[in-house]
Amino acid sequence: MSEVRDRRSAEKTRVDLLVTGDYVLTFNHKKEVVEKGAVALKGDRIAAVGQASSMGEKIEAKEVLDASGCLIMPGLINLHTHAAMTCFRGLADDLPLHEWLHEHIFPAEAAHITEETVYWATLLASVEMIRSGTTTFCDGYFYEDGAAKAVAASGIRAIVGQGVVDFPAPGIPDPRINVKAAEAFVLRWQNKYSRLMPSVFCHSVYTCSPETLIAAKAICKEHKILFQIHLAETEAELEEAEQRYGMRPVEHLLKLGILDADTLCHHAVRVNEKEIELLAQSGVGISHNPESNMKLASGVAPLPKMLTAGVKVGLGTDGCASNNNMDLFQEMDTAAKLHKVHQGDPSLSSAVEMVEMATKGGAAALGMADIVGSLEPGKKADLITIDLNQPHLTPMYEPCSHLVYAARGADVRDVIIDGRMVMLKRQLVEMDEQEIMGKVREIASRIRGRH
Repeated sequence: MSEVRDRRSAEKTRVDLLVTGDYVLTFNHKKEVVEKGAVALKGDRIAAVGQASSMGEKIEAKEVLDASGCLIMPGLINLHTHAAMTCFRGLADDLPLHEWLHEHIFPAEAAHITEETVYWATLLASVEMIRSGTTTFCDGYFYEDGAAKAVAASGIRAIVGQGVVDFPAPGIPDPRINVKAAEAFVLRWQNKYSRLMPSVFCHSVYTCSPETLIAAKAICKEHKILFQIHLAETEAELEEAEQRYGMRPVEHLLKLGILDADTLCHHAVRVNEKEIELLAQSGVGISHNPESNMKLASGVAPLPKMLTAGVKVGLGTDGCASNNNMDLFQEMDTAAKLHKVHQGDPSLSSAVEMVEMATKGGAAALGMADIVGSLEPGKKADLITIDLNQPHLTPMYEPCSHLVYAARGADVRDVIIDGRMVMLKRQLVEMDEQEIMGKVREIASRIRGRH
């Protein structure tokens, strides 16, 4: 009899972890929602997804995470951050973009940003994102070696972009070497960690010359990495581009050969229908950042038209100096409601569309749809659980509706990234968040003293 049991056990697929819950929101091509479902993880990959009862008969797990009362879903993807700007959270609020940037943020960066500052402030951002369900983020800032080290220490997945501008910047006092410095950063970090991908982030068409943009894009093509840029964020940007180059930013970047499937453009607030078609045809990804756009009064991006045209769009929070948090659940809620009221149509920006943008849409915009963004066998084991046993989440008729209109980042219970548990029952597994917050408070005291 024992031999029969041993044979049956040997026939089972062995996995490292089995996560079981009330619902599994897969976002596979069928958009399947599995009730009383489970996700099996082996190493850093998803091995199987299905009914918990049937999987129990086929799978032998070293460990089981019982997420009863929870919804299991793909980790969220934050397409646009300046993570280290957590140290500037609330520093200069309620100001126009140009004044905010040139009179407050740029001077504060020049005075206070160092690699150590970026390290601790990015760790704080990673804590905030993990605790609110983000498992992948796309960053762009200065002293990005500090950000890369923070990503390596935190357990989160990230694309980390070295910032490029044509004037003295933190860590790059001589703008003549800005592109060379960015390439050196790429070479230091490419293929060093599976969760970390370097990138080059040219700030904008008004801070980077055509020569700088072309040189930076060439480096990205050579190393097969993502190129990032702010695009058509404000009316002032459009006017400046037309004065300098005789054309709007989209046409300018298209003429320079910047727009392709390996480019991620942030904001795209001021784009017309012709430009939307060009963006769709080029294959670029777009980060939609409604809260930052609203706070800086940049405008309302034509999200429904972009989605209809087939543009690859995901959600981003932007930096904490212009949002001031990194909670993608709040961003989903804002995006859904903003476009309804702006166009007077309650059917626009549906809950399902918003959750897709925060998961598989973000993955597609990053060129990572084959590894993250949905719960499917073979993809990276990045998932979160949402505790449904909350008054504001009771009752539940439709999961995506709850995630967009009722849930918040604090409802995230467990976070698994690359097959590793990074948060269990609201407790971070490896990071000391009290130490991290303490370090950033010290940084803030220095900023406060000199601002």
